[in-house]
Amino acid sequence: MNEPNLNSGYSEAIKFAENHYENFPVVSFLVPAELRRHIAIIYWFARIADDYADEGKYSAAERLSNLNDFELRLTELLKGNYRNSLEYALNATISSKNLTHREFYKLLYAFKQDVTKSRYSSFDELLNYCKNSANPVGRLILELNNIRDDEAFHFSDKICTALQLTNFWQDSKIDFLKGRIYYPTEEMKKYNVTEKMFELNENNLNLKELVRYNVERTRELFEEGRKLIPFLKGRLKYEIKWTIEGGESILKKIAENNFNVLQIRPKLNKVDFIILLFKAFI
Repeated sequence: MNEPNLNSGYSEAIKFAENHYENFPVVSFLVPAELRRHIAIIYWFARIADDYADEGKYSAAERLSNLNDFELRLTELLKGNYRNSLEYALNATISSKNLTHREFYKLLYAFKQDVTKSRYSSFDELLNYCKNSANPVGRLILELNNIRDDEAFHFSDKICTALQLTNFWQDSKIDFLKGRIYYPTEEMKKYNVTEKMFELNENNLNLKELVRYNVERTRELFEEGRKLIPFLKGRLKYEIKWTIEGGESILKKIAENNFNVLQIRPKLNKVDFIILLFKAFI
């Protein structure tokens, strides 16, 4: 077994991040060079855990076992006991940047919840999930940039929650095929939407109105999250603005598709990214 190497760990993480699609660039040129390796290794951690929860043909018990093992590895690497270069790099980032350990454990808690919970009764319950699944990432990004202001964390949470919800609406069909529905059950009842409609791929008026309601509510979260911008400087300001523009663009595409999330999955292309970049600078 090769001795863990810090530079190799960061190089692997950057390649990993560059080869995965998200609704926004994970390691774009707007990220200062000295932070790219840190962003990439945090992304590696989150993406691997997410894959344990979602990818491959594993039973729920096997997924939870993998996540529990990954959590044990996190605990060990935080003590300086790493078994490979990627764990070495994650330990170095957390230590050198004084990142809050709790945020990493929150992410793992959310991924375990993905395995055990497939329905949410209320929007508040869904927001509690986002507190663990999405918000820690934004807080870690702020900490990487030496921003540790509670008000900034609050607005960052709004953006991250909005991004998570946008992904839910974007992947409505994909999630259903995985056995999950993220639309709150009490709201489904309010709009007379049944799970059978998802099964039949039925894009009727009731479902459209449910999606419309959630898209509008998510837009409001993005709008409130924009209050984070004054706390930011330099490239980070444009990176976050670009990220918000990307999320809002997905919502716009859902609306343009007449809220048909079961038959059409909106996705940003390269031209969209260029347009959003210009909008962020403007």
